Amino acid sequence: MKLTVVGCGYLGATHAACMAELGHEVLGMDSDMDKVAVLNSGKAPFFERDLDSLLAKHTQSGRLKFTASYAEAAAFADLHFIGVGTPQKPGEHAYDLTHLFTAVRQLAPRLTGPAVIAVKSTVPVGTAPRVRDLLHEFAPAGDAVEVAWNPEFLRESFAVEDTLRPDRLVLGFDTERSRAETVLRQCFENIIKAGTPTIVTDWATAELAKASANAFLATKISFINAMAEVCEASGADVGQLADILGHDTRIGSRGMRPGLGFGGGCLPKDIRGFMARAGELGVDQALTILREVDAINNRRRERMIDLAREQVGGNLDGRRITVWGAAFKPETDDIRDSPALAVAQCLHELGASVTVTDPHALDNARKLHPELAYVDDPIAAVQDADLLLHLTEWPQFTQVDPRHLAARTAAPKVIDGRGTLDADTWREAGWTFRALGRP
Repeated sequence: MKLTVVGCGYLGATHAACMAELGHEVLGMDSDMDKVAVLNSGKAPFFERDLDSLLAKHTQSGRLKFTASYAEAAAFADLHFIGVGTPQKPGEHAYDLTHLFTAVRQLAPRLTGPAVIAVKSTVPVGTAPRVRDLLHEFAPAGDAVEVAWNPEFLRESFAVEDTLRPDRLVLGFDTERSRAETVLRQCFENIIKAGTPTIVTDWATAELAKASANAFLATKISFINAMAEVCEASGADVGQLADILGHDTRIGSRGMRPGLGFGGGCLPKDIRGFMARAGELGVDQALTILREVDAINNRRRERMIDLAREQVGGNLDGRRITVWGAAFKPETDDIRDSPALAVAQCLHELGASVTVTDPHALDNARKLHPELAYVDDPIAAVQDADLLLHLTEWPQFTQVDPRHLAARTAAPKVIDGRGTLDADTWREAGWTFRALGRP
């Protein structure tokens, strides 16, 4: 098939490359000329595991190219995926749908024949009819343009795998339309034939799928972090507690990792956007649990700052603190709502001299927080440090031998905010070792 992907950020660029890998001819469209140029060179303007190899492979094969022209995109195919960003509104919890409606308004006047618009962007429930109405109003083809909802469930650092081999495929349609389902089943034929569970549903259910999945995951993470607070107060070990709970098949261990909490561009935004939409629908009490989920998550950052202050004698002013981690999670350079950077910035504001290191996210961190110091090498970064904070669980950090670090520091003290360092190894190497939720 021939198809387009409108919006080539993290979601769109990954989807475009993976659709080419499935054998389709793909034209990615983005209004950012610099981004288009980078993508056409076979590289991503961000770090995502395995994506550069796919981009290079299919820009060279001719199956994949990128443009900044809506006219070219409209003429290229009659299946158009929209994967633009839907960030949180400044000063509000609600989603900002500006990019989505701009893309629809730009594409619609150029649709002169039957077409399918498949939206992947995460939105508040009730958005699909608004997209349909705009298309029917501005597209010359009128109601021959059909709308489908195809939510994404990508995990950053596993986005390629999750696109090519998803754990489920959700297709949402207006109950009166049928052509859109035929087109999308053809598009995803290889994925469906591989046995992927495929749920065909209505627009509203498909719209709710991503936000509710993220809300549940956020709840699971915040639950075990609430237990970490209890563990710290009682002397229990939250790591072992999580292991005990995870063996219950009704609960499961995936996603239930105690530590500094979640960040990124999805979970925080989606639980807040979900709450905002529930309020608009008059059912905000149904999601009051998410307010506490958000609060627990933010308290983990505050707890890390309290522990850091305690470890340096109660006064952060002038103390040299090294932070291992800038990305919100490993295997990405995404720093959106990064717990690691939030802690680093707060420590800086409280008077500490903060040095940050990260394998991939330093360039992005420098742009956002130029007031912090940055060092590429995690070993060099601890030079003369009064305290080391492990805040992003990169494997590179867990592989460092603590015996090589102690002599470099002013005081060999470490706080593990992710629970992945071996406490016994660090203590045997002469470090004072603390961890969230552990004795």
